[in-house]
Amino acid sequence: MSSNRKSSNSTLVMTLLKGRTFIVLIVLLAFFCVAADNFLSMNTALLIGKHVALYGILAIGMTYVIITGGIDLSVGAIVGLSGMVAGGLIQNGLALNAFGVTLYFSVPVIVAISILLGALIGIINGIIITRFRVAPFIATLGMMYMARGFANIHSSGATYSDLKGYEGLGNQGFRFFGSSVFGIPAGLLILIILALIFAVLLKKTSFGWHVFSIGGNEKAAKLSGVKVDRVKILVYMISGICSAVVGIIASAQLAAATPKTGESWEMNAIAAAVLGGTSMAGGIGTIGGTIVGAFVIGVINDGMVMCGVSEFWQMVIKGMVIILAVIIDQFQRNLQAKMALMARNESK
Repeated sequence: MSSNRKSSNSTLVMTLLKGRTFIVLIVLLAFFCVAADNFLSMNTALLIGKHVALYGILAIGMTYVIITGGIDLSVGAIVGLSGMVAGGLIQNGLALNAFGVTLYFSVPVIVAISILLGALIGIINGIIITRFRVAPFIATLGMMYMARGFANIHSSGATYSDLKGYEGLGNQGFRFFGSSVFGIPAGLLILIILALIFAVLLKKTSFGWHVFSIGGNEKAAKLSGVKVDRVKILVYMISGICSAVVGIIASAQLAAATPKTGESWEMNAIAAAVLGGTSMAGGIGTIGGTIVGAFVIGVINDGMVMCGVSEFWQMVIKGMVIILAVIIDQFQRNLQAKMALMARNESK
């Protein structure tokens, strides 16, 4: 009887732990509805959705990376660099000095160039990590400084503030990515589309299972025929693509491209993934959980701003939330191991 009660209690605790992110989101919404004036309004909801789109898309790529047991600290810098490249191509075009001409591209081509740049940086990250056996933390930290440096070099630290484009050159329309469609922020719609695509890729394809198997046990995955290096390179490429998409959306929302865009956003991406249940030890994670985690970050950020909490205290509180999320993740893993042991003993 005692054993059954323990098992029942453990199951209840496990159920609450699995749904903790959603519970936290509900509690935060209730708290800020009381604490902040005008929090419960459509404008606030759309504003949070606009901000969550940025963190959420970054966190999708980060989720893939963390599930393999890695980390990508370069995502924020890629946001800044891809936005600068897009902004520079719109405002100044591509000068071919040897031929004395300047080429101006259409917005779809500019978007494609920025995304390809993000993909290329991700591939380089993956190659450094897999071919040269550099720890992901070090490889992506170095790439973070390089990408941020190139973003500043691109314009000598200046901001591209005129992204309207020129009608005669056919490069107008970039601001669409920062606008709204039927009242819904375009970034939020892009987040929903990407979340669906990458959730299906992660859960319903062999590639997704390879990602999980690498994070669960890399040696076993290699022995079972998984091309570990190739999968890891693809995962970092996905992270780079997501970062470039965010760079485009952020520049469009701000109507300007600045080298500082995306600074420290990697922390929000990591926090969203971990809050959403992605294990820093690898092998566990869902895109759905990450999106809920991104909304938790968005509600905390905007809620604290509306309550007048200083930026410094916001950093402290977000740091505490990340540490607490990791501690709970560790507790959940220990409880899962304990429950598995209890089930094994009962079956004997």
